[in-house]
Amino acid sequence: MRWLAPGADASQVLTRRPTECLAAPKDAETAYLVELGRAAFRTPLLLGGQGARAGLSCESCHRDGRNNPAFAFPGVSGAPGTADVTTSVLSSHEMDSVHGAKPIPDLSGPKSALKFDQDPASGQLEGAIDRIITREFDGAEPPPAVLKGLAAYTRALSPGACPPAASEPVTAGEALADVRRAAVAAIAALDHHDGAAAVLMIEAARSQLGDIDERYAGAALAPIRRTLALASADLDAAQSHVSRADAPRDPAAARAALVIWLAHAPAWSSAILSAEPQSLYAPARLAAAVSPQTSP
Repeated sequence: MRWLAPGADASQVLTRRPTECLAAPKDAETAYLVELGRAAFRTPLLLGGQGARAGLSCESCHRDGRNNPAFAFPGVSGAPGTADVTTSVLSSHEMDSVHGAKPIPDLSGPKSALKFDQDPASGQLEGAIDRIITREFDGAEPPPAVLKGLAAYTRALSPGACPPAASEPVTAGEALADVRRAAVAAIAALDHHDGAAAVLMIEAARSQLGDIDERYAGAALAPIRRTLALASADLDAAQSHVSRADAPRDPAAARAALVIWLAHAPAWSSAILSAEPQSLYAPARLAAAVSPQTSP
């Protein structure tokens, strides 16, 4: 809500999302990279500086790989749906506004309309993503596999893969599915002997649990928030077996902990799904929460 344009219908924007135009990967290795990129795309922990502290992720501007016509970030946006990432608001490297606020591109649109060549042979897309992370947002250099994954995910977004419906409801079920996908990607990273990528995937899963937590506000839903906190703590325990170096300290223990976590997920997720009608995932409750309060 902090980044919505004045006058935007928050109850509409926050309860529906664009459908993801993600083409099926052609092989197992590409599928692995796409899942790394998809999870990293959705977590602020990929970025750095003011953007990360504010909770910005690639997903904030490019919802499900599309654009975000309602996005308005103070000092960064001009008109709604625009952003200027060449300012000191987000980066210590970009001190002057070079380009001005530009419309946020739809990454799922025609490739010819996008700024960077997406041919894997050119490497231009990887270079552009690396610059966005490290210079425009002050982020740390991403693990090599994650950088490749972000490029693979972007390349897999295609107008030909768009579902018939342009949008879909924002639900706890979809959010929990994203958490599980990040945990599965962490296991795959461990199988690739990539501790740094595994750590980021676990952090992405925990970050998504935090986003779910925000929708379960209020004293009545405190048990749900405790459930989410315990799920996050269990992921943290799995992460403790992984170092940020190329190889995990104890890959077998980390993998086993994640497999157990995934096996237990349906049980604790059921309470979260059951309480969804009382949460801010419910359109009517969100609308009531964001509507201006009037005096008696």
